[in-house]
Amino acid sequence: MATTTLRREIEVVSPTRQRVMGVIFLIIGAAIWLLFSRSVQTGQVTTFVLTPGGIDMSVPDWKLPSLATLNVLAAACAFLGAFQLARARGFGKRTNLVLGIVSGFFIFGFLTWAAAGQSLNLAGLLNSSLLKAVPLTLGAMSGILCERAGVVNIAIEGMMLAGAMVGALIGSLTGSLLAGLLTAVLTGALMGLVHAVLSIKYKTDQIISGTVINIFSIGITSYISAKFLQVYQDLNNPGIYANWDIPLISRIPILGPILFSNNLFVYAMLIFMIALHIALFYTRWGLRLRSVGEHPKAADTLGINVYRTRYMAVILGGMMAGFGGAYFTLGSVGRFDEVMTAGRGFISLAAMIFGNWTPFGSFGAGLLFGFADSLASKLAILGVKIPSQFLLMAPYVATMIVLAGVVGRSQAPAADGQPYEKE
Repeated sequence: MATTTLRREIEVVSPTRQRVMGVIFLIIGAAIWLLFSRSVQTGQVTTFVLTPGGIDMSVPDWKLPSLATLNVLAAACAFLGAFQLARARGFGKRTNLVLGIVSGFFIFGFLTWAAAGQSLNLAGLLNSSLLKAVPLTLGAMSGILCERAGVVNIAIEGMMLAGAMVGALIGSLTGSLLAGLLTAVLTGALMGLVHAVLSIKYKTDQIISGTVINIFSIGITSYISAKFLQVYQDLNNPGIYANWDIPLISRIPILGPILFSNNLFVYAMLIFMIALHIALFYTRWGLRLRSVGEHPKAADTLGINVYRTRYMAVILGGMMAGFGGAYFTLGSVGRFDEVMTAGRGFISLAAMIFGNWTPFGSFGAGLLFGFADSLASKLAILGVKIPSQFLLMAPYVATMIVLAGVVGRSQAPAADGQPYEKE
């Protein structure tokens, strides 16, 4: 334990890494000035609308002088980079925090440049990012539950897709959104059980097991959709959960409408995120689950049932994925379409790794993906001449940078993906 702590401490304060990060801060500052400031005309004003569309609330717009704002952001990044290089340890343990601030400066500079002389609904952009982050965060938490117990789950995509289809079908047949939601969760649990049996009891390669579930889900849902749901529209019209404003706090300017004027899935995601963080890191249950994923033999020696713990974790992960899949049909569009998850289960895995196998980190990564997705459509409206494909690439590039160790190497559970043989 002491060796691991020492290793992490050395990684944080490594002089080479501090210099590299200082250079990165300087490069970001130079990029803001070269790419954005030089193409903005003097006198242009950027207007940020701070009230999401469709909200009965009026918040004054935020108007900024475009050129001056960009110059200030560039200077701030340059100052932070120079400070990082001037001191032997730079910002020390706060380097990652400063990197996040500098990255935020770059994103804000990009928005200021893109909306120079125009207006951009910033609150609407943030609200859309939150909504798009919901299935990604739920999928990432599904992966966290499984992998913290030592079972790799790449079947999140298939579990979400099956949950979305079953939720739409049962919700339409019964006329009850709750029935559709519960059956979506049970569908995810069933697929989690299948994955657990194959991976834990029969010790099938966990990647192959997950791939089989994904292929099966795509095939069966596409067949049922083409054969029934597209032909009989009454079977594909469950409706959606309406937004519910939380009294008082939903009237808080800016943050109120974004966070507290949403539907069931957004609130559930926030509750699950907090509950899972507490359960994993502050309870005996979480300690046992994490011990099974880190050192199952030691956990077994201490009397922890490794197999039962892993079964429980994978089934709970399947339930979380099924709930995330129900968002697509019961919380968003109100109908099922073939392969409508569109790879978000795999993006959830990237968010999980990006977030270092933690609920809050995964939520931040999900927001990044959701922000990039929302930004592409917003910039198209503004007429910015940047292909949307490049914007959609941004979170993936950021993920590769994180995995390469620029932000700090992700620490996967030590026994992740390793079948356990009881002696």
